[in-house]
Amino acid sequence: MSSEPTEGGAEDAREEIHEQPQVLRHGAIQSFDASGNEVLFTDAASLTKLVQALADEGFGMLLDVCGVDYLTYPGSRGLPADVEAERFEVTYLLISHVERRRLRVRVQVPESAAVVPSLVSLHPGAENPEREVFDLFGIDFTDHPDMTRILMPDDWSGHPLRKDFAVGRIPVQFKGAPAPR
Repeated sequence: MSSEPTEGGAEDAREEIHEQPQVLRHGAIQSFDASGNEVLFTDAASLTKLVQALADEGFGMLLDVCGVDYLTYPGSRGLPADVEAERFEVTYLLISHVERRRLRVRVQVPESAAVVPSLVSLHPGAENPEREVFDLFGIDFTDHPDMTRILMPDDWSGHPLRKDFAVGRIPVQFKGAPAPR
């Protein structure tokens, strides 16, 4: 694979991941995005063990936890050939201060079992981002100390960032915000 930039942009970047030979790191499929950043693909059952191994290597800070709903996105999403695409994905961004680099961990989450283990025991800062993903996407985090809504009112039905959620019918009233006048 050439290190020269291509004219195709993001489309070529997605295809490049498929062309790379499969390399495993702590049992996860290792890849690199178009910017050269390391990306690890793992399943939910192996997530905690992988993140612990990465912490032992120096990736001791969790910067972010993000949820994604790919319901209406039929593209390849930059997944290696051995990773089965699911409706949801949870992405973790880790940083190594010693090596001064970032690493992403991507977990495919099926709609029928939208459950991922919590990383709060390894990274206490994951508590609120995991609650946000739960609240907005409906992905549950097992062993989380307080898996309750954080943005939407407690009596809210549904998860507003899911692609199949009806948009615009009811004004959103965030928890703790003053009521509209």
